[in-house]
Amino acid sequence: MDFTSIEDLAARGGALGAGPALMLICEDEVEIESTIRHHLTAGFGAIVLAVPPGIALPDPLPEGVHRLSLDRRPAAMTTVCVNALIRARPPGAWTGYAYNAEYLFHPFAETRRIGEAMAFCTEERRDAILCFVIDLYAGTLDEGSVGVDREDAWIDEAGYFALRRDSHDDSGPKERQLDFFGGLRWRFDEHVPPDRRRIDRAALFRARPDLVLRPDHTLSVEEMNTYACPWHHSMTATVASFRAAKALATNPGSRAAIKGFRWDGSVRFEWRAQQMMDLGLMEPGQWF
Repeated sequence: MDFTSIEDLAARGGALGAGPALMLICEDEVEIESTIRHHLTAGFGAIVLAVPPGIALPDPLPEGVHRLSLDRRPAAMTTVCVNALIRARPPGAWTGYAYNAEYLFHPFAETRRIGEAMAFCTEERRDAILCFVIDLYAGTLDEGSVGVDREDAWIDEAGYFALRRDSHDDSGPKERQLDFFGGLRWRFDEHVPPDRRRIDRAALFRARPDLVLRPDHTLSVEEMNTYACPWHHSMTATVASFRAAKALATNPGSRAAIKGFRWDGSVRFEWRAQQMMDLGLMEPGQWF
């Protein structure tokens, strides 16, 4: 199914059904095919590719993968596209979003599909799964490299921390919400604008009519931005992402200053959810 515009997606997106659906924002052509393949394997029954002009897609697209053709690249492409998908989804339908060269991992992903994780969260009365963006980067940063190498991918095993998240009305910190930092955005923060340094993202949630994704990757319903519910720990997930590496390796202001991404805290990425659970980067909550 092809959607010809944002308005077309909002009007006809209900045809995607009520199963887990993912919006994939295609910023460039890097690793689009592997990103699609990863999320189909994870269990997303419908994937919508948001494609601005000039981006080529694999041909043919696999079953369950749909194209949203944009006539231009909106200034706020993520929020515009994701919010259109939210409006099209049935109330309560689990929905997610990611970018190309990003790979969502949920607890026990080696043996359980994403729909099982979402069903558990629904039973736990949780309407969102907080995700942490774990930066992937190539082990070697050669001249002309874009920082992406699936066969030699590394992550940081240390250097993650959280700060309190204050309310906009100066009423104090928000309950059960924190701002999380780490990875390349922390180690190379002089090249990253302050509003892009956080690694927490409300990337998996249940759609509802009043829900809006905000530009800072939080949702308009505050409870959906919490890392835990009031009565016990909640499941979290990770987004293994080459996005920061791509930006740092290609932007003129940083590419000349950065000779490589590896440091003493680097470990090889094993492409397993269990590795990220062992490192404490995500947890199953009460799910065993």
